[in-house]
Order: sequence, then structure tokens, then C-alpha cells
Amino acid sequence: MNGSAYDVHPYLLLNHNDDYEALTTLAHESGHAVHTLLTNKTQPFEKSNYSTFVAETASIGNEMLLNDYMVAHAKSKEEKLYYLGEGVEAVRQTFFRQVMFAEFQLAIHDEMEAGRPLSGERMTSMYCDLLRKYYGEAQGVTKINPTYCAEWEYIPHFYYGFYVWQYATSMAGAAQLTDDILEGGPPARDRFINMLKAGASDYPYNLYKKAGIDMATPAPYQKLVARMSHLLDEIDAIEKQP
Repeated sequence: MNGSAYDVHPYLLLNHNDDYEALTTLAHESGHAVHTLLTNKTQPFEKSNYSTFVAETASIGNEMLLNDYMVAHAKSKEEKLYYLGEGVEAVRQTFFRQVMFAEFQLAIHDEMEAGRPLSGERMTSMYCDLLRKYYGEAQGVTKINPTYCAEWEYIPHFYYGFYVWQYATSMAGAAQLTDDILEGGPPARDRFINMLKAGASDYPYNLYKKAGIDMATPAPYQKLVARMSHLLDEIDAIEKQP
């Protein structure tokens, strides 16, 4: 999604493959596109941009609402299990994995600040240690294939700014906002939309607070953990059915 030109509609480019992955990508990027439309319409040019800290909540919230809809309207046990599994995988990729990425990014900056040289071999070793830690190799949970230790090389977000941690925090914000919308209806929806309209008119932390979320408290992160637990409980319940 490219919405870089103020007062020009955003462009959303997508190779749609008629599968669920393409659908979730469309929902995700549409979140960014609508965010851009709302902020450009509501804010002057100098306040029309928006923080990544808020931007990813707009897109991930769409993904969550889509997944909930697909689970609720699944026509078979197998289809429901598929969408529930995709919901769990989304949490793994966008929360758990992005936190691991953020720890890796912090570690490589710490190495540089300490004056230690960074080679590809060194970064691969550091990344491999984190993979083993996060996926519980020492506890016998899984065994990390050495091929994955070079995964850091193709993650473009490591090469500009501190981006990855914002996926994780944004997903926590999205978890609380989508739950609020499903439980509270139009008033909660309007708080969400007003946050998107606000663009860069305030600090992102303050924009969340105005929408009813304090990102400095455990609440939104607990909401996300509760969402994952609920998805896993649903999977267990279905698999226990005769």
C-alpha cells in the first residue's frame, strides 16, 4: 500500500491468489489504505502522516476481525480448524516472532556500541542463539535447523529504524480494540476510527489513550494472550469431538 502523496488516493497493489493468505493481505493493506484516506481527509498536510505504532493496529485489527468472521462462518470442522490455526499462527508471527526480532535488533546495536565488529557469521550465531531460546531447544520443545539461523539476512526491517517491536505492540492494541468493537459495538468502533483520523495530531501513546487503551499497562498484552488461549481452546474442543 502506497499512500505517500497527500490528497491523492492511496494505491494498493496485490497479486491476489484466491486463497486465505491473499485475503488476509488484502485486509491488512486495506487497513493502511483506509487509515491514509481518513487522516488525509481530516488532518492538514503537516499532521497527515501517522506513526507505525498506530498504523499496524489499523491493519492487524482488520486481520483479526476477518479471522473471527471466517471462524464463525466456517462450514465444516476442518475449515474451522484451518482458520483457528491461521489465527494462532498470526499471533506467533506478529507478536512472538517480532519480539524475537526486536531483541536481535537491540543485540546487534549493543554489539556495535560496545565496539565489537559484526560479521555475517557473528550475526548468524547471535540470531541462532535467540531462535534456540525462544523456541525452547534446551527444554526439548523443538530442534532448530541450522538453515534458519541465517533467516535474519532477508528481513528488510532490520535495515531501517526500529520497526519490528511496533508490530508486536500494535497487535496488542489491535487485540483490545477489536474485542472492544465486538463487545461494545458502534461506540468502540467510533473510538477506533477517531484514532485513525487523528494522524500525527498527537503522540501515538496519547492517541491510544483517547481510544481507551493504555499501552503502558499489561491490559492490551493480556488481551492478546487471552485471544491466543481462546483460539487454542477452540482447537482443543473441536479435536476432542467424536
